[in-house]
Amino acid sequence: MDPGFARRADHEPGLIAGLLRKVCRVTRYGSPLPEKPSLEGLEAKWSAFWGEAAVHRFDRPGDRDAVFSIDTPPPTVSGSLHVGHVFSYTHTDIIARFQRMRGKSVFYPMGWDDNGLPTERRVQNYYGVRCDPTLPYDPDFVAPTPLSQRSGKDKKAPAVSIARQNFVELCEQLTAEDELVFEELWRKLGLSVDWSMTYTTIGKEAQRVAQAAFLRLARSGEAYQSEAPTMWDVTFQTAVANAEVVEKEVSGAYHKVAFTHGSESVCIETTRPELLPACVALVAHPDDERYRALIGEEVVSPLFGVRVPVVAHSAADPEKGSGIAMICTFGDMTDVMWWRELRLPVRTVIGRNGRLLPMDFQQLPSVDAERAQRVYDDIAGKTVHTARQIVVEKLRDDASLIGEPRPTSRAVKFFEKGDKPLEIVSSRQWFIKTVDHREELLASGNEIQWHPPHMQSRYDDWVHGLNADWLISRQRFFGVPFPLWYVLDAEGRPAYDTPLLPDESGLPVDPSTACPVGYTEDMRGEPNGFIGEPDIMDTWATSSLSPQLAGGWLSDPELFRQVFPMDLRPQGHDIIRTWLFTTVVRSRLETGTTPWKHAALSGWILDPDRKKMSKSQGNVVTPGHLLDEYGADAVRYWAASGRPGTDTAFDPQQMKIGRRLAVKLLNASKFVLSLPAPSDEALTTEPLDTALLAKLANTVRNATKALEGFDYTSALDEIERFFWFFCDNYVELVKERAYGHGGEAGAESARVTLRRTLDIVTRLFAPVLPYTTEETWSWTHPSTVHLAAWPTADELGTGAEQGRPALAQAASSMIAVIRKAKSTAKLSMRAEVARVVVRAPADLLDAIGSVSADVKAAGNVAEIVLRPHDSTELAVEVELP
Repeated sequence: MDPGFARRADHEPGLIAGLLRKVCRVTRYGSPLPEKPSLEGLEAKWSAFWGEAAVHRFDRPGDRDAVFSIDTPPPTVSGSLHVGHVFSYTHTDIIARFQRMRGKSVFYPMGWDDNGLPTERRVQNYYGVRCDPTLPYDPDFVAPTPLSQRSGKDKKAPAVSIARQNFVELCEQLTAEDELVFEELWRKLGLSVDWSMTYTTIGKEAQRVAQAAFLRLARSGEAYQSEAPTMWDVTFQTAVANAEVVEKEVSGAYHKVAFTHGSESVCIETTRPELLPACVALVAHPDDERYRALIGEEVVSPLFGVRVPVVAHSAADPEKGSGIAMICTFGDMTDVMWWRELRLPVRTVIGRNGRLLPMDFQQLPSVDAERAQRVYDDIAGKTVHTARQIVVEKLRDDASLIGEPRPTSRAVKFFEKGDKPLEIVSSRQWFIKTVDHREELLASGNEIQWHPPHMQSRYDDWVHGLNADWLISRQRFFGVPFPLWYVLDAEGRPAYDTPLLPDESGLPVDPSTACPVGYTEDMRGEPNGFIGEPDIMDTWATSSLSPQLAGGWLSDPELFRQVFPMDLRPQGHDIIRTWLFTTVVRSRLETGTTPWKHAALSGWILDPDRKKMSKSQGNVVTPGHLLDEYGADAVRYWAASGRPGTDTAFDPQQMKIGRRLAVKLLNASKFVLSLPAPSDEALTTEPLDTALLAKLANTVRNATKALEGFDYTSALDEIERFFWFFCDNYVELVKERAYGHGGEAGAESARVTLRRTLDIVTRLFAPVLPYTTEETWSWTHPSTVHLAAWPTADELGTGAEQGRPALAQAASSMIAVIRKAKSTAKLSMRAEVARVVVRAPADLLDAIGSVSADVKAAGNVAEIVLRPHDSTELAVEVELP
C-alpha cells in the first residue's frame, strides 16, 4: 500500500473500510519514466482513469463527522460556460481535493439549473419559436431546424407559435444536450465531482422536492398569495422579485406641471408625466410651511381635471423638486408605500404589456369627464414612451407645462435579465414570508463562517433592508408548477382564498393536466368546476433547495442525514441576496437550521476594460480553446491565483506561468526519480538537507492553515515559492553530492531528501495541478495521488525539526551571488571561482561552514572564507580568477 495512503488510514481509523474499498478500485503499478515528459494528453488519460476507477465517488462512511459536503452551485444550462465559471468552480474543486486528501469522504455533486427565463430565451432564439399557452398540445410536433442551420429567408422567418407542453419539451430536449457539453468541459477541467450524483432543477425529483416544500409552507401559512402591486417586466411578461432587480442610470427630464387649487397653481416636478391620469394624491412633508395650508384640501389635475387630495407624509422630501409630489398608482415603490400607508384608491393605467389601459373617466371625480376621456383616448393603447411624448405636447398646448423639460439622469429599476424599465402593476402572486423572520435570518448569518469575512455585511445589509416578502410566482412556462387548483363558483369565478392542495404522496403534479381529487377533466374551466394554477415557481424557489435536491431530502433520508447541514456553500458574491439568502430562508423554515457551516465567495472575472464578464455584456471568453492551448492545470493555476472574494482580471499570461510550472514539475520529478533510489535505511543526515526539510515543514504548516481557511491563493503562493526554491537552489546545490561525487553517505542523504521533498510537494500541488501531479505520482506509486494523505509537518520527522530553514536560505543566497558574478563577467556557470568570502554573525558561521562543500561543488569554488561581523545581514564577496 502507498505509504501516504497508509498514513491516512492510521490517522482516520473510522475510514479504513472505505479507504480499502477505494484503494482496491484504483491500485495500479508504477509507470516507467518517460523519455521526455509532456503535458500533452494528460487530461484525456487521467480523466478517463478517474471515471473508470471511481476515484471521486462518495463512499458513505456512516459518520457525519467523516464527511465534507459541498452545496455545489448548479450552473445555468443556457448556452455555454465561460471563464468566470471555470474560475469559481476551480476554487471549489481545490477545497474538495484538499478535504479528500485530509481523509474526509467528500460529497461533491453537480447540479444543472435548467429551468427559468434563461432556458426559455435560449430555446426561443435557438429554434425560432415562441410559446402560446392557448394552443393545444401537438403530440406529433417535430422540433424546427435550429436558426443557426438555416439560410436565406428561412433564417428571418417569424417565430413559430407552439403549445406550452411542446415548448416545455423543447426546453427539456435542448437542456439535456447542453448538460452533456457542460459535463465534458467540467471533466476536462478536472473537477473531482461524483458524476453519479448529478441533479437538475426541473426534473421529476426536483419538482417533487420543490412542490413538497411549497405545500408545507402553504399549509403552515409561511407561503401565501396576495393581490398586490408588484414589479413587472413588460418584455418577459412576469412579476419580478426584489432580489432580481438592478438599477441603471437612465436619461430623462423633469417636467414642471401645474395643478390648480381655485385660482392658484400648485406645481409638481415629475419625470413621468404620462402617469398623470393615475394620480391619486399630492403629498408634502407635514412640516413644510409652503404646503401646510393645503393639507386636507383638493387640487385638480391638468388635462384630465380629476380632483385629488393633498396629503402629508414624513417621507416626502422638501428639498426634492418643488417639495410636493404626485402619488400615482404606480410609478415606483415609494408610490406603493404611500398608497398603502395613506389608504389611497387605485387607478391603474399601465398594463402588463407596458401599454396604457382603457379608462372610464365617468367613474372618476373629473370636473369635465368628456374632455378628460377625449384626451386620454389619444394615449390609450400607446407605449409608455409614446404616451409620455403625447402628454407633454398636450400639457404644453394647455399651458400646464411650466417652462421646458429639464434634462436629468436617474436610477431606474430593471429586471436583471431585462432591457426595459420595470413597471408596477397589481397582480395576484405567491409569496414566502421573510420580513417576519428577519432576526432568525440574521442569526443564521452569524452562524455561517464567511470567506472572506467582510462578505457577511452584504448579507446582513440585505436582511436588514427587507421591506417585502419573497415573491416566488412567475408568469412563464418552463419551470416547476404550483401544485394546486381553485374551485370555480356558479359564475365561473375562482375561489383564490381556498386553493385545493394535493397530498405529497402524489407529487409531482402539473395542475394544467392533472385534476384535483373529486373532479374530472370535463369540469376544467366550467362553472362549479375548477382551474389549475397557471403560474410557475421562480427559479430561485427551486435553486434555494439545492441542499435538499443534492442530498436526497425526500428520496434518500439516510444520505441527507449524513450530508446536511452541509460544510460548504461556494458561490459568487453577486448572488448573496438571491441564492445564498433564499437557501437560508428555506432551510430556516423547513428545518430550523442554517444550511451550511462555511460560505466561500468568489469574485468576478473582469475584461481588459475592468468590466465584469457576462453573457448580457457580450464580453465573455469561453474556456474551450484555453484548455486546449494551455492545458487544464495551467487554467486552474490562473483561477487559483485569484484571491477569495476578489474580482480578478482575465489574464492568459498567468496561464502561461501555470503551464511553465507544470512542465517544471514534470522535469524536476524526472530528474529526482532518475537518480539511484536511496536504500530503505537511508536517512537525512547533512545539514543542508535537514534545513530544506525544516523549510518544507513550515511550508506544509502554512499551506494547510491557508486551505483550512479556504484561502487557496495563499496556499498556492506558499507551495510555489518553496518549489522554485527547491528547483532553482537546493537541487543545484546538492546535485553533485546526489551523483555520489562527495561520498556515498552524503549522496544517500541528498537522494532521500530529494525524494521525500518531491513526494510531499507533489501532494501539496495535487489540488491545484491534478493532472500533472497524477502523472508524476504514477511513476513510482501504486495508487492515485488524490487519495494519498495530505502531508503533515510531523511526517518529516525530528530531523526537519532540528534543521534551520535560515541555513537553506543562506546557502541559496551564496550560490545566487556566485551566479550573478559569473553572469556579470560573461563567464560560463561552470567557470571556476577563486575565492568566496562570507561575512555573517558568529552564530551562523558554523552552520554555513557545514554547507560549504555543497556551495563549492555547485559554484565550482576553490575556497570559501568565513568571517564574523556584527551585522545580522549575510554578505558575500566573489573573487574570480
